[in-house]
Amino acid sequence: MQRIALAPRDGWQRKVEAAGLVFHSPEGEGMDRPYWDESAAYQFSAAEIDRLEAAGNELQEMCLAAAQHVIDNKRYAELGIPAEAVAAIEWAWEAEPPAIYGRFDVAYDGDGPPKLLEYNADTPTALLEAAVIQWSWLEEQFPSADQFNSIHDKLIAKWKDVDPYLSKPVYFAGLDNAEDQLTLAYLRDTAEQAGVKTRQMLMEEIGWNEERQGFVDPDEQQMFSVFKLYPWELMVAEEFGPAALRTYQSMRWMEPVWKMLLSNKGILPVLWEMYPGHELLLEAHFANEGGRNTHGMRDYVRKPLFSREGENITVVRDGATEYSTGGRYTGAEIVQALGPEAAFADNLRPGATRHPVLGLWMVDQECCGMGIRESSGPITNNLSSFVPHYFV
Repeated sequence: MQRIALAPRDGWQRKVEAAGLVFHSPEGEGMDRPYWDESAAYQFSAAEIDRLEAAGNELQEMCLAAAQHVIDNKRYAELGIPAEAVAAIEWAWEAEPPAIYGRFDVAYDGDGPPKLLEYNADTPTALLEAAVIQWSWLEEQFPSADQFNSIHDKLIAKWKDVDPYLSKPVYFAGLDNAEDQLTLAYLRDTAEQAGVKTRQMLMEEIGWNEERQGFVDPDEQQMFSVFKLYPWELMVAEEFGPAALRTYQSMRWMEPVWKMLLSNKGILPVLWEMYPGHELLLEAHFANEGGRNTHGMRDYVRKPLFSREGENITVVRDGATEYSTGGRYTGAEIVQALGPEAAFADNLRPGATRHPVLGLWMVDQECCGMGIRESSGPITNNLSSFVPHYFV
């Protein structure tokens, strides 16, 4: 694994915009380079790619076993899952309604095994970048090389597989921001390529018809199949949350509600309990109030169960707080051992380093691609750049 400095393509902005990535160069405090950053790329060997693919597949099996353990042992409260969601989760786990995708975020430096940081099993973004934008970059920059990336074809195949179980149209709904809308548009495109009739709308446009006891679109047409890029933990807390749970068996929500078991940080201590010392895991435990229960660890991170985008993270080294990030998230937390710190020289800022986190994409329970986000520090956040990769 190497970080290779490169000259960006002439007119790269126009090229990525043509492929759909319109927010490639956001401006704002903390942005020291474009979001889509092709001034460098990560080079891997074929053996390293095989190792990462195998890790993703093994982690998926482990996480499904951990979800079964939570269900069997009724450990929902430890994961911050409200009691009113349990019946829907257990029904969905047994009925297996359609589930499409997810992304493991792992720390990897090319030496030891990759280490799981967390699993975004419910609402992962940076999908178009991984599936399409970096593939187009590869074809132009390294046509004789390869890339760990069959995401696009696997998504189309998955939509074809689940098509018989979906009522049409399938609605794609999310928040009114560029990143979510781009991800929805891309997923909708893969569904359309699979022959699925679709519509796109905002979450706030979903209505509830009390007489029909069903969710409706702005035209008062009842909705039965919805892909929502909106976290389940927020959905169940909304005004329409009880209705979503009450009518769950008559709907096809994607991702399914059982993804709540995997998309919060609470699954990490459960995994460590079930697979102590596993080479793909970092030691993790549920924290006492205030995060004091470190189980003898002196180098760790503390993070809330539902934190996102690097918010509310505390890094502790040698028992002392090194730094913390602000944010919106409170409540129960976990502690997780610090992973191997992958740091590579920053070609644009002498003396500085870049810190990659590898996102391993899962479609139809199989690891089928990778996207890399990198930051100037060890915490990945919404300002972190996306950097392409290839292997030889």
